[in-house]
Amino acid sequence: MPTPKNVLVLCTGNSCRSQLMHGYLTQLLGEKATVYSAGIETHGVNPKAIAVMQEDGIDIGHHTSNHVDEYSHVHFDYVITVCDNANEACPVFPSSATKLHHNFPDPAKAIGTAEEVMSQFRAVRDQVKAYAANFTRQYFD
Repeated sequence: MPTPKNVLVLCTGNSCRSQLMHGYLTQLLGEKATVYSAGIETHGVNPKAIAVMQEDGIDIGHHTSNHVDEYSHVHFDYVITVCDNANEACPVFPSSATKLHHNFPDPAKAIGTAEEVMSQFRAVRDQVKAYAANFTRQYFD
């Protein structure tokens, strides 16, 4: 079996979007990759992100919110930024990593009733899930 690739998902606070992507890529890629997620800040894993992933059968309750500097020693094959802020502030990685970017809406900024907020979390989750599936097909199949 080939050596697993290293994939980093980067966002501002490593609380929502990067955690969703981390969960889906871990499930989809299995032993083909080691998936990391980090932020340019750390805000803790958002409980609503945990809840909407649980609805889709994925447990990210054990995830931690990590700062990108914690992974400075890791050679990444892919770096995926999932928000414009992280893309613009993304540290330079001394590697030949394939860098990809997609700006997903920030569900942590959702406003409205509790159900409206959760609906926005689900919508972003579904966008992230589709992106993760496309990434897996394009780079790992």
